[in-house]
Amino acid sequence: MTYQAALQSDVFLTYIKIIGGLLLFAGVIISILRVSGKNVSGVWNTYRGWLVMVPIVIGTIFLGRTAIIAGVALLAIFGFKEFARATGLYNDWWMTGLAYFGIILLGVASYIPDPRLDYDGWYGFFMALPAFVVGAILLVPIFRNRAQGQLQQVALAIVGFIYFGWMFSHLGFLANTTYAYGYILYLIFAVEINDIAAFTCGKLFGKHKLRENISPNKTIEGAVGAIIISLVVPWLLWFSFPHFEPWHLVLTGLVVGVGGQLGDLVISYIKRDIGIKDMGVMIQGHGGILDRVDSMIFVAPIFFHVIRWIHGIREVAVS
Repeated sequence: MTYQAALQSDVFLTYIKIIGGLLLFAGVIISILRVSGKNVSGVWNTYRGWLVMVPIVIGTIFLGRTAIIAGVALLAIFGFKEFARATGLYNDWWMTGLAYFGIILLGVASYIPDPRLDYDGWYGFFMALPAFVVGAILLVPIFRNRAQGQLQQVALAIVGFIYFGWMFSHLGFLANTTYAYGYILYLIFAVEINDIAAFTCGKLFGKHKLRENISPNKTIEGAVGAIIISLVVPWLLWFSFPHFEPWHLVLTGLVVGVGGQLGDLVISYIKRDIGIKDMGVMIQGHGGILDRVDSMIFVAPIFFHVIRWIHGIREVAVS
């Protein structure tokens, strides 16, 4: 993946047209509503956030494999930082330092070649890292000769590293796959469509709460509508993975439709448990990093291992 390859990739260029067209269409609709006197200040702030995020994401993918892996690692670091600040773990630099170091090592494992196979991305090291990092975190209380209050700190550090670091970092490792443009762009696009579909279907048809004690605004109708739409999207974007068979498309739709909503619910119960609305304020109209990437945290590793099981990480590209 290089910027030269991006310019020659039909998949990359097609997504540019699709995303650009959707942003333009949304901008026109919001402008019409504003002119007609409708209060769209909340939607406008969200849209302005997209106008900043989309060029950054597309630009990172355009720059290639190194930029993608580094970008995912940075998002994981900032996401873990938001989690650590919100839970009070941030003040414990032994725990947070090990988690940061582990996330950096995940980026390194995604980037360096496997010394035995000479493939980009050291898959074995990437998969084994959680055992070493979790083990190191568990040893911190022993080195500090401290027991009181350590279980909570250890648990938070492990959850933060595994969930916001290792699981999310699968998205970066996808840059080493044969169909990297198709996989990565599809996931980013489909996960956002799933989020929008859940919100829209919930507003239009929602009557029954999905999990009222975790996320009061989510409804069963919204969840079902999002799954149905997510099942349709892979068929519309089949060019992303031309080697997929029809049942692979169905499985892919389920991974996004179900996994995306599970990721969102996990962040919701974390925020509700610690009594906050957003994990951060970095992105105008969207909250923090984790508020924006929460749906991807479940989807990325599940999708990664599904395609690894069915097709392998690297295969001969279809001409």
